[in-house]
Amino acid sequence: MSERPKIIVLDDDPTGSQTVHSCLLLMQWDVETLKLGLQDDAPIFFVLTNTRSQPPSAAERITREVCHNLKQAMAEAGTTEFLVVSRSDSTLRGHYPIETDVMAEELGPFDAHFMVPAFFEGGRVTLDSTHYIESAAGRTPVHQTEFAQDSVFGYRHSYLPDYVAEKTQGRIPAEQVVRFTRDRLQQGSLERLMQLSDNVCVAVDAKTQADLDGFAQDLLTAAARGKRFLFRSAASLLTSLADLAPQPVAATAMSQYARSDQPGAILVGSHVQKTTRQLEQLLQLEKITGIEVDITQLKADLSAVPALLETVLEQVQAAYQQQQTPAIYTSREELTFEDAETRLRFGTAVSTLLMDILRGLPDDISFLISKGGITSNDTLSQGLALRSARLLGQILPGVSLVMTPGSHPQFPHLPVVLFPGNVGDETAIATVYQRLQR
Repeated sequence: MSERPKIIVLDDDPTGSQTVHSCLLLMQWDVETLKLGLQDDAPIFFVLTNTRSQPPSAAERITREVCHNLKQAMAEAGTTEFLVVSRSDSTLRGHYPIETDVMAEELGPFDAHFMVPAFFEGGRVTLDSTHYIESAAGRTPVHQTEFAQDSVFGYRHSYLPDYVAEKTQGRIPAEQVVRFTRDRLQQGSLERLMQLSDNVCVAVDAKTQADLDGFAQDLLTAAARGKRFLFRSAASLLTSLADLAPQPVAATAMSQYARSDQPGAILVGSHVQKTTRQLEQLLQLEKITGIEVDITQLKADLSAVPALLETVLEQVQAAYQQQQTPAIYTSREELTFEDAETRLRFGTAVSTLLMDILRGLPDDISFLISKGGITSNDTLSQGLALRSARLLGQILPGVSLVMTPGSHPQFPHLPVVLFPGNVGDETAIATVYQRLQR
């Protein structure tokens, strides 16, 4: 095999790195920043585009800009072998096929694009080309969950060929989607991979990490033989492609990253039911003070932002002076909007408020936990205004910890937890908080 290809991940929120470690997350995508990722020793790096929080036109524009700059960065860095991944939600929400279409135009031609939404740490598996969420209650097709009712990214099908046909509005008919079922994967995929052409869509089964480990090896072999592939995946495929050794510091030992024995801060933006249940458990802890950000006020009147910000920061300071960790969370009510674009605009206004709150936190907080994919992306790119960050590892399965650089003007060497909204059991936020206590 030739040199191992660099794995380039365009991540539509910052949680796609939730199964790897010791690599770079890039919050900007100018040519020089992209070269940092291409020249880094890690086999994989992530470009955090945050497109899931954007309307379709912006998602297309941002993806095209990243790909355009990537071509120049790869030419300057001498990168010739690469795999490109459009990392998105394991519950099938996001701008498909917009992002993969743009990547194919800018970085192609490709022989195939693969749909691999499995994410084992979150209980997402694909069997017989149907995508499921596993829980204590059993296995549920994703189109029967709250995620399929998303007002921006809703869908009607869990069977991936039908999902592809739905999202491409029939441009890719279901019968043209190639199926790599689990029984075929276990027999080896190399011969079939070598036969793919014309950017055909391929739906990939996966029940265990071992399924993807074997598939990834076949992918790398096919790539070394000249095949060119594009991926629309959740995080578990990245584990297999990167093939990293265990992370340097165990999840249970990550309190060593805390800056001091001062309180930290917790910012909760995600409103999915799982996050709400986790928040309820967290608020029962003795050293936690809950502070609600009543965003229903903003729906009626965005001019209420300054007064709401002042109120919240006063409560944060009062809690901190009592040696309490403030858990700042948006009101849990699910708001409805006249259309998807209005909802996205409102989400942007809420996120801007949360980032103003973040910048108003005490400078000496010991750690920061950010709950929710879009909230976490904004935390890194806007609240902390980072160009890049080093991913240290996972503090819980599927929950990443990064460190700000020592040169950060407000929060140097601050451990920041990037916590997806739909990951973990009911005690998960509480567990992460306790693991960061010195």
